[in-house]
Amino acid sequence: MNHIRIYTDQDGESHFEEIETEFKMEIYAPPAPEFGISEPTSAARYVMVRFPPNWDSELHPSPRRQLFIMLSGMLQSRTSGGKVIDLEPGDVALMEDTTGKGHTAKAMNGKEVRAIMVHLD
Repeated sequence: MNHIRIYTDQDGESHFEEIETEFKMEIYAPPAPEFGISEPTSAARYVMVRFPPNWDSELHPSPRRQLFIMLSGMLQSRTSGGKVIDLEPGDVALMEDTTGKGHTAKAMNGKEVRAIMVHLD
């Protein structure tokens, strides 16, 4: 399972990086059989978000370190350097660009975008 990391370099420019999540097999909820579990990450809270159709933002940093989980629609994001990715349902982005120029985001295809943002410690 891969996810996208959005981060800021020492010059304040934002970048995308693909990260592979590692899993180990564990019995997590006995008596259910074992399945793959990642390392735990501390989280403080979460918010559900809804972007209206055609919502479009300027470059902005993430207000906090957070995990962005796409539920519906398509969101296009661009780094300050111009690299573009499309996020679709099931995609996950670790947003760590809390300084610098940040990223843009745009709801695509005239459809609403729904997501969950998990605020990380």
